Amino acid sequence: MYNNNFDLDIKYASSDNFTKTPLYDCEQCLLRKVVADSLISLNNYLNTLGYKLKLFDCYRPLSVQKKMWEKIPDPRYVADPAKGSMHNRGNAVDVSLVDIATGKELEMGSPYDHFGQISHHAYQELPKEVLSRRVFLKVTMEMFGFQSITSEWWHYSFRNQIYHIMDQPFDCD
Repeated sequence: MYNNNFDLDIKYASSDNFTKTPLYDCEQCLLRKVVADSLISLNNYLNTLGYKLKLFDCYRPLSVQKKMWEKIPDPRYVADPAKGSMHNRGNAVDVSLVDIATGKELEMGSPYDHFGQISHHAYQELPKEVLSRRVFLKVTMEMFGFQSITSEWWHYSFRNQIYHIMDQPFDCD
């Protein structure tokens, strides 16, 4: 996806992720065109409100999904590679919100990739402003055709559209 109006922090291109090792050779966000177009429109809308999206993950090759499953074979948090994930189809994004004025990511109550109840949408034992941000992010994502999953405040799939699973490595040149 080409658009420079996002904050890019692709966690699996670094060791700052639950596996503690880089899984991608470079920091790229690739998506199906229809998904990217909707995400760009969503981000433009957020810009009018003083926010922008931070992107943690987009398309994920199936070979990487297998490595993740080896570390955490728990379908609440890592999709079984036998079925594939929406990320493997170029149809999902992991996101957070950034305040444009400060350039800082907003507090969402748990770090990205934290596998526990505190990351669930239904978890309510957080400050009101954090809960409001989560609701704002979810409602805004839904306005543009994205759907959440219960266990991760950051994960959104586009319209539950099913595309084929891909295992294309990143072209880092």
